Amino acid sequence: MTTTIRLHLSPKLPPGSASPAFPSPTLPFTKPRFFRLHPVKQTNPITKTPSSYKNGSGSNTPPLPETECPVPHEQQPINEYQSLSTSFPFSWASGDLVEYCSRLFVTGASFALFIGLPVDWFGSVGPKSDPMKLVLAAVSSGILVVTIAVLRMYLGWAYVGNRLLSATVEYEETGWYDGQIWVKTAEVLARDRLLGSFSVKPVLSRLKYTLVTLAVSLLVCVIPLINVDQGGQEGSYMTSKQVGVRAIPGVYNDDSARSFEPDAFCGEPGLP
Repeated sequence: MTTTIRLHLSPKLPPGSASPAFPSPTLPFTKPRFFRLHPVKQTNPITKTPSSYKNGSGSNTPPLPETECPVPHEQQPINEYQSLSTSFPFSWASGDLVEYCSRLFVTGASFALFIGLPVDWFGSVGPKSDPMKLVLAAVSSGILVVTIAVLRMYLGWAYVGNRLLSATVEYEETGWYDGQIWVKTAEVLARDRLLGSFSVKPVLSRLKYTLVTLAVSLLVCVIPLINVDQGGQEGSYMTSKQVGVRAIPGVYNDDSARSFEPDAFCGEPGLP
C-alpha cells in the first residue's frame, strides 16, 4: 500500500485573515533547480551625427556650415582670412593703429638710414657739398619701400575680402588645370559677408589712407630733389662766350679754326 504525500505551497497568512477564494495549486515535491546568472552587458547607443569637413584635428566638434563643402581646407575663404590675419606683414594692418604706424615708421627709417643714405653717399660725386640732396634721396627711398609694403598688404586683404563677399568660391582640386566653382550655402554666405564687412573693409580703408599719405609724402620729397638737381645743372652751365674766354691755349676753338679755314666760316659774322 502506497501513500502519496502532497504539499500545499501557499503563502503564509497572518492570523485572523481570511483564506483566499481560489484554491491553492498543488505541486509535487521536487528538487529545486538553481540556474547560473550571467551578467548583462549594458551598451550605450551610439548616435551618429553628421561630421564637419576634415580639418585634420580629429576633435569632436559640432557640425559647421562647411559640411559637404568640396573646397579644400586651405582654400576656404574663412581659413584664408585667419591665415592672412596672423602672417607677416599682413597682421600689421589689422592690429592697433599706433602699433601699425610705428612699425611702418621704423621700417622706412631703418631702410633710409642703413641702405638709402650709404648708397647715396658713396654713389654721388662730392656728397659733402650737397647734403640736402643726400637727405632727400634717403628719405625718398625709405618712403618708397614702405609704400611697396603697404601696397602688398592692400592686395592681399583685397583678395581675401572679395572671396568673403562673393557668393561663389573658385578653388582648385589638385592643380591649376581642374578649377571648380562652388556656390556658398545661405549660412556660409551670411557668415562670410558679416566677416568681410566688419573685419576686412576697415583694414582696407586704413590701407587706402596710408597709401594716399605715403604718395603725398613721396611727392613732397621728390619735388625739392628735382629742383636741387636743376640748380646744380644751371650753376655748371657755361655759355659759348665763357667757353671762348676760358679756352685753353693750343686747344681747338672758333678763332683758330677761322684763321686756318676761312672758307668754312663764309658768311658768318666773326666773334667780337
